[in-house]
Amino acid sequence: MASASSRAALLCFLLFLGRFTLIQAEELEKVTSKVYFDIEIAGRPVGRIIMGLFGETVPKTAENFRAICTVSAKRRCIEMLLFIGEKGRDKYGVRLYYKGSTFHRIIPHFMIQGGDIVFGNGRGIDNIYDDPFADENFKLNHTGPGILSMANAGPDTNGCQFFITTVKLTRLDGKHVVFGEVLSGMDVVYKIEAVGQASGVPRSRVVIAESGELPL
Repeated sequence: MASASSRAALLCFLLFLGRFTLIQAEELEKVTSKVYFDIEIAGRPVGRIIMGLFGETVPKTAENFRAICTVSAKRRCIEMLLFIGEKGRDKYGVRLYYKGSTFHRIIPHFMIQGGDIVFGNGRGIDNIYDDPFADENFKLNHTGPGILSMANAGPDTNGCQFFITTVKLTRLDGKHVVFGEVLSGMDVVYKIEAVGQASGVPRSRVVIAESGELPL
């Protein structure tokens, strides 16, 4: 049987190894921006989801999402009234702002999908770059609940739509670009999941009542 000192040494080594692994993961998935959604279900406020974005790993994807979440401080008053985001409108006149948009596809034990600021039904692919943009990379995986990833209609068709996982989804790795994670508010994510169906059609309307950026 191992001595107490050898067990203690082994424990210290395992703790060091775990800390080293955590540090390595944090370096890869460094949070560069924090954004939030205030959610309403069937017209009733249910809480806030705070998300961290991985701007060093996927800068273009993270910036697109951050910008559509936010409002310019210089034009805040008028933009809040008009539901127009930091980047204003795209070349077609569509306002680039998640506020007022919905989670239109909700599948229990899978994910919650939203962000169609164009049609609200899953057909919109608008973004701050105007045209659908390419898959930036697939360095990060869908490792469990709370992963923030791009919805798409196939390779290199990224726009405004996104989803948040409610379970581990390895089958989506290499197909959808992971760009962030839920930092707090998974209880709200699960409340959204609870009004979903296998068909994906929500049983209640789920709206992003407010969105914005938070200090790191």
